[in-house]
Order: sequence, then structure tokens, then C-alpha cells
Amino acid sequence: MATRDEMARSFGAAASTYESGRPDYPVEAVRWMLDPVADGQTSIRAVDVGAGTGKLTRVVEAIGAQTVAVDPDADMLARLHAELPAVPTFLGTAERMPLPDASVDAVVLGQAWHWVDVEEASAEAGRVLRSGGVLGLIWNIRDDSVDWVSEMSDIMHSSNAEIMIAEGGPVVGEPFGALEWQSWAWMRPMTRDALFDMARSRSYLLTAEPDDRARIERGLAALFDRVGATEDAVIELPYVTRAFRAVRP
Repeated sequence: MATRDEMARSFGAAASTYESGRPDYPVEAVRWMLDPVADGQTSIRAVDVGAGTGKLTRVVEAIGAQTVAVDPDADMLARLHAELPAVPTFLGTAERMPLPDASVDAVVLGQAWHWVDVEEASAEAGRVLRSGGVLGLIWNIRDDSVDWVSEMSDIMHSSNAEIMIAEGGPVVGEPFGALEWQSWAWMRPMTRDALFDMARSRSYLLTAEPDDRARIERGLAALFDRVGATEDAVIELPYVTRAFRAVRP
């Protein structure tokens, strides 16, 4: 089985699959994360850490923030740059951001905080944030209260993010205090191909042995047949977005 670090760095080889398979973030959830620094400011400076292909970057930009993207994977940043050429990109991690002290109003991470060293990443976010800046963490999680979605998760194996959310959510270290959080339920229309791309973009499948990957895909194919995700048919995949925020004192 792959190590945690191998899984965390597995996404670049499947950047196109990640882009097509992963959902976007609800605008209202991202806006909520940035609310503590948005009031009365004409321009927000934000860094999207673990930016990947730019799923979260696009929404942060769309609501008016000046954004830079940081990711440890050059392939993911290349895909982001192709989609968002005006956004500066930098190789780096949550624990080591190539940014000056107190240089941004917001540090945001989408589907990424479960990979970090909490103490180091919290301290680094505190370093690059101005006083009163906000740390925002967000995840799109499939709604496993729906039977077929729960079965799909069992076939694919639960991710580190899903386990963390189920066990009470993320934690942060100094200089941040307690996290606030909100959730949003929504539906994502998906074809069979999109469902497979979603599954194939997950770190477990990306790092699985060929026999294990084939077994998982057979199980998913049988499930998709049963729920009507055949050929070009569109079905609704329920999601819950969980967003968390903490303000730097």
C-alpha cells in the first residue's frame, strides 16, 4: 500500500482526470470563508495552497480576490496556469510557502488540509497572513447518507479527508483558535464517464496496484449500471460542502 506522502503527491499524473472528475466549490461557501476579511475591503489578497488544477482558485478569483496559487506538483500547476494564465503560481507546500511575512489577507486550502503537518502549516499560515487575516479550509464530501453513494464509497475506500470529517473535522494550531464551520448540501449532475473520472482522481486508486484498481472499477461499473448511470445518462450525485475558518489574532 502507498505511503501517505506518495498518496498526497499522486495527483499530478492524473491532472486532467482530476479537473474533470472533481466538483467545483459552491460560491456561497467560499464567500463565507472570506467574509471576515471582505467587509469594507476593496481588494482581498489570497493564496490558494494545494491549489491543484485551480478548482478553488477559480471561485476565489471570481468573487474578487487577487489570488496566487501554491502547490508541490508542477504538473498540477501547469494545468492551473493553462486555465488561469493571469494567476501567479509557485511550487510550495502549506508548511513552506514562498511568500513574504504578512503578505496576504486569506490562506485557503481546498481538499488539502488533511495532508498537512497541522502545527507547521498553522504556523506558516500565521506567518504569511496579516493580523486579522483568515485561514479557510473547505472540502466537498459525497453524501454517504444516500445508500448507493455509501456503497460507492465502500467500493472506492474512504479517503483521508472523509475519515477526518467523520471523526469531527480538522484541527488547527497556533496562532489560530477554534474553527467556525458551516455546511451546504447540493447535487452534482454526472454522467458515467464523469463518475469514473471522479473515482480515478482519488489518491487510493491512483496509487493502487493494477489488480486492486481493476477490481474496484468492476465494482463501480456494476453499481453504475444498477443506478442508471449508463452511456450518456445523467444522474445526481449528492454532496455536502464543509467549510471552516479561523481568524489570525
